[in-house]
Amino acid sequence: MLYFIPTPIGNLSDVSLHVLEVLKECEVIFCEDTRVTKKLLSLLQDRYNLTLKNIQFYSLHSHNENEVLKDLDIEIFKKTSAYMSDAGMPCISDPGNSLIKFAQKNGIDYEVLSGSNALLLAAVASGLIRKEFSFLGFLPNKGDERKISIQNALNSAFPAIIYESPKRILSLIKDIANLAPQREIFIIKEATKKFEKKYFDTAINLAKILEDENLNGEFCLVIDKSKNTKFETILESDILDLDIPPKQKSKLLSKITGINQKEIYKNLIK
Repeated sequence: MLYFIPTPIGNLSDVSLHVLEVLKECEVIFCEDTRVTKKLLSLLQDRYNLTLKNIQFYSLHSHNENEVLKDLDIEIFKKTSAYMSDAGMPCISDPGNSLIKFAQKNGIDYEVLSGSNALLLAAVASGLIRKEFSFLGFLPNKGDERKISIQNALNSAFPAIIYESPKRILSLIKDIANLAPQREIFIIKEATKKFEKKYFDTAINLAKILEDENLNGEFCLVIDKSKNTKFETILESDILDLDIPPKQKSKLLSKITGINQKEIYKNLIK
């Protein structure tokens, strides 16, 4: 059996009894960073008097997953195995999806355990979500891709949830304030940790507030849905009209059409 184990996103007490029970039986652990996982297991052993078996550790992350899975002997899953990301739920802006697909393709039994997740925590704490929402994860870091992603979040018919780093949180809020100054935004910083902090205000006010705040830590924000009845949709023609290189155009077009980026690029340079 292969288990996908969510790990605490800050407060070690958020680990579940189910997770501890599974960890006691684990013989193989795939993880995003073996150093981080070993440190976490050591903390759990000390706090919960957890006795572990002699575990084989394998590093499996977005940069090596294809290579690791290509040479992986599925016989290893006859042992009790698990995948653990550094913090939070596997596959939610974290690695793990390729291993899920690998298990499905090879008929490997797997189970996903419930546990800590910043996305759902922010959704509840925001007070902005009654039913539907859209989750955008981390936006592109820069350029036209980022501008389009922000515009799409603001045009969404549902509240949009975004993860952001301390390096870009202020610039993100300022960009939103320039486009929709009165849009309400909920922000949670360092969720479940000792210095957790929440903010709720309009974009224009938050841009001023964050100027004087300590921005170290991880952020999750919920942007209220658009109140407009008509939404500005990014069309293929809008992207084709942009004064940017064909490679960037093909990447953007691939995102909104689902067509292979290389195929689009070939057509653009004909």
